[in-house]
Amino acid sequence: MDKKAIKFESIDEYINQFPNEIQEKLTQLRETIQSAAPQAQEKISYQMPTFYFHGNLVHFAAYKNHIGFYPTPAGIEKFHKQLTAYKHAKGSIQFPMDEPLPLDLIAEMVRARIVENERKASYKKNKE
Repeated sequence: MDKKAIKFESIDEYINQFPNEIQEKLTQLRETIQSAAPQAQEKISYQMPTFYFHGNLVHFAAYKNHIGFYPTPAGIEKFHKQLTAYKHAKGSIQFPMDEPLPLDLIAEMVRARIVENERKASYKKNKE
């Protein structure tokens, strides 16, 4: 399926395009994020599932050999030591398809992103 030609309207629509085993991983990831950030809104941004709370919180996407998780550069920096087993860059992490997702680490990263976004929102509000 050519993902670039499709405009997703919901995270359900995004997840449902994949084979069952990938859907299961994406659903686990989504549920972990929902549990860690129940106040976050779900949306599609950059054609990826996105959780939004005082700005973009995290994004994720499925690829042929991995699931990409995007907790921003600050999220990567804060958890750099815990991410040594995974390929990662400035703002992204690649979780291999053939390994279990590190759900506890993902939840911890999401909670840290909430604190970061709340801090930024409070700073902006106090500046006004």
